[in-house]
Amino acid sequence: MSILIKNIKELLQVRETNVKIVKGEDMKILPTIKNAYLMIEHDTIVEYGPMSDLIDYEAEEVIDAKGKMVLPAWCDSHTHIVYAGDRSQEFVDRINGLSYEEIAERGGGILNSVEVLQNTSEEDIYEQSLKRLNSMMQLGTGAVEIKSGYGLTVEAELKMLRVIKRLKKESLATIKTTLLAAHAVPKEFKDNKKGFVDLVVSKMIPEVAQAKLAEYIDVFCEKGYFDLEDTERIMEAGKSFGLIPKIHVNQFNAFGGVALAVKHKALSVDHLEEMSDDDIEVLKDSITMPVALPSCSYFLSIPYTPARRIIDAGLPLALATDYNPGSTPSGNMNFVVSTACIKLRMTPEEAINAATINGAYAMGISNQYGSICRGKKANLIITKNIESYNNLPYAFGDNLIDTVIIKGKVIS
Repeated sequence: MSILIKNIKELLQVRETNVKIVKGEDMKILPTIKNAYLMIEHDTIVEYGPMSDLIDYEAEEVIDAKGKMVLPAWCDSHTHIVYAGDRSQEFVDRINGLSYEEIAERGGGILNSVEVLQNTSEEDIYEQSLKRLNSMMQLGTGAVEIKSGYGLTVEAELKMLRVIKRLKKESLATIKTTLLAAHAVPKEFKDNKKGFVDLVVSKMIPEVAQAKLAEYIDVFCEKGYFDLEDTERIMEAGKSFGLIPKIHVNQFNAFGGVALAVKHKALSVDHLEEMSDDDIEVLKDSITMPVALPSCSYFLSIPYTPARRIIDAGLPLALATDYNPGSTPSGNMNFVVSTACIKLRMTPEEAINAATINGAYAMGISNQYGSICRGKKANLIITKNIESYNNLPYAFGDNLIDTVIIKGKVIS
């Protein structure tokens, strides 16, 4: 299939060379071409430029984008979309004054989702998860990372990972898979956390690696969940089987998780609502991408990631949804971009860079996704008629997307 998009009001995130990461001051720069065209062959961007340079091109489909913007599809590097049921009652409990930690102590939170998932069939979990994924794609997301972590037994974690594998096979979206076996301590190990960590290290990780069901290893490194010693054991075990760390850190407390993740060359450190000066310093000159999850802060009414401190220190930053049933029941990256501008004081240029190029880096796919570059995959958003790309974060309650193209195919 060949597609020509012509008369584009402004083509965003244009990179002549394959830029894989954007940091510090450079995040304020968003290269664009006004009155542009873009050509797609099969699933690949083959050419683009100003309309004045457009030569005769026989395309099977021509899209007139007059008055519209075109930009790379969002790259959502942190989600938990494979789950069963919902936790809407906990939403009401929080309104009535209970904290996230108090709900967890009463058997809610992650363990609630674990119980429901363990008692739900693999087919049902797949159907529920596919609906979420399709909704995300219609909202402009073309690449997504999906974590396990609502199983907490060997079989239930494998069940989740098989669902992700099936989504990867049957969806147009690019999907990366993360084993998050250490998401919480299950009830049967309530007084034996070490025993559960032993299970993760000695059985879960080897079985998942042998079945080639994950590319990354994650740990919820947080007080009341998994401490630095637990996190290091699990990261080392995962790395021994070729799994790259991507770690939950600093959601409620900063106690050295960032430095530990950097030491183990984690691809990303995610959440970062609490950040010390030492955390920021240790990220400098590392390969680790800081990832902010602003819709989680919005939903839980907790602090927002200090994006200005991170970017102004010369660091990169990525944005992701954290889509999950308990703290972020939304996969809308458009809302994430808006919230980053409104609450994290990021400029529209910084937010778009964070949700495209840097999001792709945090998934290990920025060689193929995240920017308009010849030879990259054709994952694109075509907006409705808008005055400026500033309207994308400004009109936070509007759906400004007209068309989504994933791997060269228009999504209905």
